[in-house]
Amino acid sequence: MYEGLPTRVLFGAGTRSAVREEALRLGMSRVLVLSGPAHQAFALQLVSALGDLYAGIYDGARMHTPVDVTEQALALLRELRADGILAIGGGSTTGLGKALALRTDLPQIVLPTTYAGSEMTPILGETQAGLKTTVRSLKVLPETVIYDVDLTMDLPAGLSGVSGMNAVAHAVEALYAREANPIVTALALESIGSLAHALPAVCANPRDTVARAGALYGAWLAGICLGSVGMALHHKLCHTLGGTFDLPHAQTHAVVLPHALAYNAPAIPEVMARLCAVLGADDAPLALYELNTAIGAPKGLRELGMPEDGIDRCVELATANPYWNPQPLDRMRLRALLARAYAGAAPSIDPI
Repeated sequence: MYEGLPTRVLFGAGTRSAVREEALRLGMSRVLVLSGPAHQAFALQLVSALGDLYAGIYDGARMHTPVDVTEQALALLRELRADGILAIGGGSTTGLGKALALRTDLPQIVLPTTYAGSEMTPILGETQAGLKTTVRSLKVLPETVIYDVDLTMDLPAGLSGVSGMNAVAHAVEALYAREANPIVTALALESIGSLAHALPAVCANPRDTVARAGALYGAWLAGICLGSVGMALHHKLCHTLGGTFDLPHAQTHAVVLPHALAYNAPAIPEVMARLCAVLGADDAPLALYELNTAIGAPKGLRELGMPEDGIDRCVELATANPYWNPQPLDRMRLRALLARAYAGAAPSIDPI
């Protein structure tokens, strides 16, 4: 079964010029702009483009969408009597927009500046008291996503690489999702191929517009995959690590992906064959590990600030609530996976 999600997408260079037209199309008359310090210049351009539709701005979005931050933004939204949300930034800003939409059901326009992909999904992850939980609802699915390649040109090379690997993770897990289907599989393989080709080129020359467009295209497709099917072990581990230890989102995905794929490899031989073909490699987890090296991603969770005694805590949390995964969850093997990811060792496909 495949069910398309109702998001309108504009893709290209300079497409942010359509923001006022999209706001009017969605019936917005008082727009709250969400932004971060890194995108103040672009946010001011959007404010100018919105004209009399602009109601105010909130620039306090934070990683992992803390509930207390959402409550601050919600208070401002209500004070301004906003009837629409426009988010420009990465996954943190997109997440805040989704959290507001969940509570208000207001329409959203999102302009991504990274390759996170969450703008294409009806999924919201929120953090409270050190625990990150997810909710799936069409309320949080943005009505319009404007992909403007120009908005990604100043994304630093290092962040571009790990953000792109975050997108690769969405596509990889979609290949072996319980709800996998031919449409999602085709999109996932196209996404992985595009990102694997584009990311090293972006990191070598961040001003390469062709590579930037390829990376953003791959991220768009990965986001569709993430929004269309359920995820498994990789995303569960990353949500647990991020919410519990406040690790950076994209970097955590990049580090964990090769190890989570290696863990599941024995249960998904057909998927592994397709991955090897699109990556041009004999060992897909190792190819992703080497791609991390090529883009300068952190080697291990230790570099991200995770405490070594957090490995057992992560295993405990990741196995506390049952969820679907192609390979049965084994605490000893999960601990070995996390120990390798912590140390920055190469992934290992263990025989069962």
